[in-house]
Amino acid sequence: MKLYEQMRKAHEREQLSIHELARRFHVHRRDVRQALASPVPPERKRAERPAPSLDRWKPTIDEWLAADRLAPRKQRHTARRVWQRLTEEHGAQLGESTVRRYVAEVRRRMDVPLVEVMVPQHHPLGEEAEVDFGTASVILAGIPVDVSMFIMRLSASGRGYARAYLNECQEVFLDGHVRAFEHYGGVPKRIRYDNLKAAVVRVLKGRDRIESDRFIALRSHYRFDSFFCLPGIKGSHEKGGVEGEVGRFRRRHMVPVPRVNSMAELNDLLMAGAAKDDRRFIDQRRITVAEHFALEADTLRALPAEGFDVSVVGSHRVDRKSRVSVRGCLYSVPAERVGKRLDVRV
Repeated sequence: MKLYEQMRKAHEREQLSIHELARRFHVHRRDVRQALASPVPPERKRAERPAPSLDRWKPTIDEWLAADRLAPRKQRHTARRVWQRLTEEHGAQLGESTVRRYVAEVRRRMDVPLVEVMVPQHHPLGEEAEVDFGTASVILAGIPVDVSMFIMRLSASGRGYARAYLNECQEVFLDGHVRAFEHYGGVPKRIRYDNLKAAVVRVLKGRDRIESDRFIALRSHYRFDSFFCLPGIKGSHEKGGVEGEVGRFRRRHMVPVPRVNSMAELNDLLMAGAAKDDRRFIDQRRITVAEHFALEADTLRALPAEGFDVSVVGSHRVDRKSRVSVRGCLYSVPAERVGKRLDVRV
């Protein structure tokens, strides 16, 4: 590097020719031309050393070293033992140093861990959203309570919607969708889910699901498609956007632990946090979430003219004390209903 610098300076200041520079610095004219063309010397090419004597034994060595993975740790082949076996058992005419170099190369290949690689996703505007529930702790009317947060996140703009509930029952799941769609002023074409009980009755093989009737009605009403992730850790990356959004929203807007007097006050706090998030930048984007959503809003499907009824109807039997049990709570009904089943709308 320093020699290249000296040649370049001498050529510029003294106007020396290539022949004169080669004679002064005792280098070949080819090196002078390279120095004048670039201040950085070209990378030296390493010649591949042929090993015709070793080539026929490489599969044997590979097999031995692969089998070592199942052998006791203190009874595995060393490079010297590999060389000894080749010469003693197979009559190979090889130098020990040649075998050592190849054994080291094989072990480097075998020691490289297979790392699972994730590819960043980019979504067309209005094409997709993700839904999930997360839990958070709050002080509600002076009592510590764990609440469930319904989170929907538009995959393209990254705009999120959060609402807190006291449980994750089906009508909460439905109500979260209705409010999120109204918040966005439209509906994405497809929504990703994990296997929530509010939507999935049974998980079948692959991506097949038996879905609940109320979820099918919601999907039909708003005309969006659903996509269910694989169960367990394998499917967690398939909706990584909302998975990260749950934790980020909780850390950003619920630390310290909120103290509120009602769920309405808590949800007002969450809406204020969502409005603040509209001004943030995601990753390396040059526009804010709000500016990105302004581009996405026109690509969302229009809301239906009629609203969706989120209530769930269930059939319950009246006991001998003229009561029905609905989610652990007992309600009195007229005595003539004893022993009969009633439809209860929640």
